[in-house]
Amino acid sequence: MTSCQREKSFPLFLVFMLGLGLTPLTLAKDDRRYRQFLTQHYDRSPKGRDNKYCETMMERRHLTKPCKGINTFVHGNKNDIKDICKDKNGKPYRGNLRISKSPFQVTICKHKGGSTRPPCHYKATKAYRVIVIGCEKDWPVHFDESFVPPRK
Repeated sequence: MTSCQREKSFPLFLVFMLGLGLTPLTLAKDDRRYRQFLTQHYDRSPKGRDNKYCETMMERRHLTKPCKGINTFVHGNKNDIKDICKDKNGKPYRGNLRISKSPFQVTICKHKGGSTRPPCHYKATKAYRVIVIGCEKDWPVHFDESFVPPRK
């Protein structure tokens, strides 16, 4: 390669390297919000799903300083939840939210009241619910609500 060819290819190389350097920052930001969603709302294989389950999970997931009023844990496969952000398992719902086409097994943890300082006490409700989530770039980032699916 001649020095002239090297000089012409250097700007392209620089743009390429800058692109590689910035891509992980963008992915990391999206990944952080998705990981936060999973931390707050996902438990693949729950044990018990009773009041003790809620108290343990809420503390383990750092949702007790102060005691969070209500939180829903979705159980099952992460890919099924991600598919709500696509037409595969979801459809548009109110504004930029998405609703699942199929129900999910969930545990709803509701603070029993009293002090909002730990130790926090929760009442657990086990259910199958259609879930509504917010998505960014096809990644779940916000749990909005859940409700019993209508009978067909």
